[in-house]
Amino acid sequence: MESMRPLLAASRPSWQAHLVHWLVAARMRPHALRPIDPLWVRANMGKPRGPRRLMARSTGARFAVRPATRGWPGGEHLVWPAASPGAPTLLYLHGGGYIACSPETHRSLVGSLVRRTGGEAWVPQYRLAPEHPHPAALEDALSAYRFLLRDQRVAPEQLVVAGDSAGGGLALALVLALRDAGEPLPAAVVTFCPWTDMAATGASLYENSERCAMFAGETIRRAAGFYVGNGDPSAPTVSPLYGDYRGFPPLLVHASADEVLRDDAVRVAERAREAGVRVECALWPRVPHVWQFFAAVLPEARESLTRTRDFIARHTAGRSSA
Repeated sequence: MESMRPLLAASRPSWQAHLVHWLVAARMRPHALRPIDPLWVRANMGKPRGPRRLMARSTGARFAVRPATRGWPGGEHLVWPAASPGAPTLLYLHGGGYIACSPETHRSLVGSLVRRTGGEAWVPQYRLAPEHPHPAALEDALSAYRFLLRDQRVAPEQLVVAGDSAGGGLALALVLALRDAGEPLPAAVVTFCPWTDMAATGASLYENSERCAMFAGETIRRAAGFYVGNGDPSAPTVSPLYGDYRGFPPLLVHASADEVLRDDAVRVAERAREAGVRVECALWPRVPHVWQFFAAVLPEARESLTRTRDFIARHTAGRSSA
């Protein structure tokens, strides 16, 4: 089968994209080649918190912290105030390199999705590496998924698994694990800039190492070891790039043409399409990694989220929760 050519969503980036790229690079690039201290990353990711919380409130979504219970690892629940019984439910897995971030840091992004879908989202607080390497995050994601089906009575036909960066890779690994276990699969999977290859073999790690606003290729190689631990970096539940995608639900992949993880996104989309999966893959120029955070100011972020809303609607429309 011919290699899939991802759609370049725009031939020219907006002026806002250039500005956001410069601002992100000014904050992130000085750290790209330094040794990675997970505790420092956790303390500093999500700052400044004031603007981030303001962006979260501006989405209009209501959120509540949900402590750990039977099956639920803890996290947050976001709801659109006027959600209808048939609206989709998202299980959203946050990014952060498997070593940092939380439901709180991703509240504005998930709130933007909830606002557009008119439904709800559950964001689990999965365990982080290096204290908890693979398979801890996957085990928590599986628990959260099963909790939604069993305790919240969410119908799989109305459930969409989504995630960004490491969370995008975790979303793919989760659904591969569910498929292999013979469990009900979600209606669709959404990934923003997914990190799918812990073996770090993508050409974009070299080609985009100077262009990426956030990372160098070496950043990715160093970060992978925290999550892989003593495991196999090519195992499909560690690196879903190497998974078998037969029987996988429809998949959306959005990534930046200029980020070092571009080929993690494009290659997993190619692999899924070769297995017969319905795949929508698009790249945006000049935008930073997980630019969907900047929906308040970035046209490319709003376009990506609108396309995501339409994708979710196509694969959950006309179905109702149990």
